Amino acid sequence: MGHEGAKMPGCEPVLRVVPMPADMNPNGDIFGGWVMAQADVAGAIPAIRLARGRIATVAVNSFLFKQPISVGDIVSFYAEVVKVGRTSITVDVQVFAERHPANPVVVKVTEAQLTYVALNEDGSKREIPAEK
Repeated sequence: MGHEGAKMPGCEPVLRVVPMPADMNPNGDIFGGWVMAQADVAGAIPAIRLARGRIATVAVNSFLFKQPISVGDIVSFYAEVVKVGRTSITVDVQVFAERHPANPVVVKVTEAQLTYVALNEDGSKREIPAEK
């Protein structure tokens, strides 16, 4: 896949990050926890917009590491709301890494599904507002 694959069709990434050496595990790959944290941030962005306010992560429904990520990869996170409940929002997150700048290649590295809940200021659950 060439440079054109850096973008999912019809989608813009909600987050794009370049991992640093401090994000590595002892094997020299990017630590899975770093990827999980970034995917949680990425998934939260459309959830916050839809909830129009505070949310919290309530579940990581699935998380699949397909390929390792390396220092210097340009990592793009795409997030799509797949289910809206009364108080919850479920988001699919697809993660791609663009590597080898001289001869760019893009690979899917991770896919995840997370569920968020809308919260009031006191931390209690609240209903998702009707879309305008």
